[in-house]
Amino acid sequence: MISTSGSVSVLANPTSMLSLEKYRTLSQVRQIHAYFIKTNLVNHTLSVGKLISVCTRSGLPGGLEYALLIFLRIQNPTSSFFHALIRDFSKIPSVLKACGRSYALKEGQQILGQILKTHLWFDPFVTNSVVRMFLELGEIDLARWVFDNMPVRDFISWNSLIMGYLRAGEIELACELFDEMPERDLVSCNAMIYGCGKHGKCELAEKIFMMMSVRDIVTWTTMISAYVLNHHPRKGLGLFREMLSLGIQPDAPAIVSVLSAIADLGFVEEGKWIHTYIATNKINHRSSFIGSALTDMYAKCGQIENAYRIFRSFSHQRSLGDWNSMITGLAIHGLGHEAIKLFQDMEKAELKPDSITFLGLLKACNHGVLVDEGRFYFEIMQAKYKIVPKIQHYGCIVDLLGRAGHLEEALGVICNMHLDPDVLIWKAILSASAKHNNIVIGEYAASRAIELAPDDSSCYVLLSNIYAIVGRWDDVAEVRSLMKKRGVRKIPGCSSILVNGKVHEFLVGKAMDVGINGDVISKTKELVSKLKLEGYTPDLDQVLLEIEDDEKESQLALHSEKMALAFGLTNIPHSPGVPIHIVKNLRICCDCHSFMKLVSKIYNRCIIIRDQNRFHHFENGCCSCKDHW
Repeated sequence: MISTSGSVSVLANPTSMLSLEKYRTLSQVRQIHAYFIKTNLVNHTLSVGKLISVCTRSGLPGGLEYALLIFLRIQNPTSSFFHALIRDFSKIPSVLKACGRSYALKEGQQILGQILKTHLWFDPFVTNSVVRMFLELGEIDLARWVFDNMPVRDFISWNSLIMGYLRAGEIELACELFDEMPERDLVSCNAMIYGCGKHGKCELAEKIFMMMSVRDIVTWTTMISAYVLNHHPRKGLGLFREMLSLGIQPDAPAIVSVLSAIADLGFVEEGKWIHTYIATNKINHRSSFIGSALTDMYAKCGQIENAYRIFRSFSHQRSLGDWNSMITGLAIHGLGHEAIKLFQDMEKAELKPDSITFLGLLKACNHGVLVDEGRFYFEIMQAKYKIVPKIQHYGCIVDLLGRAGHLEEALGVICNMHLDPDVLIWKAILSASAKHNNIVIGEYAASRAIELAPDDSSCYVLLSNIYAIVGRWDDVAEVRSLMKKRGVRKIPGCSSILVNGKVHEFLVGKAMDVGINGDVISKTKELVSKLKLEGYTPDLDQVLLEIEDDEKESQLALHSEKMALAFGLTNIPHSPGVPIHIVKNLRICCDCHSFMKLVSKIYNRCIIIRDQNRFHHFENGCCSCKDHW
């Protein structure tokens, strides 16, 4: 017999197996199993069956896997023994789920072989579990083989394989299967909308959404999310409004998605409307990240004070996401010291930061020109918190060092990375080289960037700018010729402004609203002329083309942000606390930056511009970025 601490003995009598139920640890079961092997009880069906039952029924940690191990080592089991095992394993799908969770492909294939020999092959509950197991194991072809050969298919069969294809990024296969479905339900349609949206097929997701005669809240929420993920925030916001007009109550994920859409658009009026809706309908703003989404929205819409007010309102219930949203919000507004102070408060609250926390912190150091602080937090992230830097963290520290003039140190960081540098890192070096007139490093960085992203126009433009700054016009022409040869087009600067509930967009020298184009151009030229009388001198060095000065001046005069500003000055009444808010897709140039500072002083207007990198708050002739962007 085998004795165990604090328990009765186990008799080597097959009829005494009920006593096994008293054992509650895997170590005890292993002792019994060893005894069975020693006494040849492993060949006694009832004995082994009872042993397996103990593993599967008593909730032993690791018991299911150990039961499967015992089962697979039984030689020549009878059909009755299989049926008993299936019963004791709480039906075979549980075993299949365990195989998928444990990455036990061989064992899963063996179980499938046994299923094919029994009536279980005709049970869709079992065969659907086999399909899901192979999908979880990443064996798409095996899952498809089972699906194609199943005697009986139901909605679960079709939807399981479709969702498996979508998770694996096999959009075309998912679409083919979706088209073959004899009948579709909400689950399959919602899954397709989600998968297509996630993998950049927003038009296809939209097509499926439009053809649906029945939609639930998941349908609407998933389509809104697809728009937001694929950079169509206006469509997402429009769909949210349509949903409300039909009397459909949005759930928390829908509200979070629409707040993300508004954050992308950058105009706070819409965000305030959603905030009012949340309060009016008594929706818990702490549920499902709504509080973090509100904080993020206000920060990205230029109202960092409102973001902080939301953050403070749930001081005793803050999640890590709340802290991260606030730190990141302070970062994009250039409030580096405030972000560091908040991080220190977070440490005092004994909340452990994650990689997103440090990404926001490094951005704050970057935008606040806090080089020493950036080095410090990049170090403690690894040394104190054992967080391995991601490519985004490296990008932040490289950009910080490069823009501060420490190009050699920035290159040293790149050389010591455990990851291959991406195009953003090389573009950071390239941009820093242009700022500090380092042609050698700039040319090297440009070659690496163009190699990684041959269709990215900004790589060529930055290199061209470096050559133009030092007057190497032949090299400028060569770069532009290469762009033309490869079909690479420069992304045009675009600025937008919200006036009377409508978003107006402007390109260089052109208003997207045809009806106002001529009027806006004349207003912009008039504004430039007035500013010249107040001391404004166009910075012709910002036009990096070999053309006459008067032509350079004409180009500068009609930059998109100047046109948006002229339109705003004309159509937004001067009122205390009401800024002119402009969103631009690219980095604001030095000439426009100086122009905005002067306008804020002469016209006594607060101007907020969100460019590609950060916020600029212009007031009384100064900018919040302190001329570092």
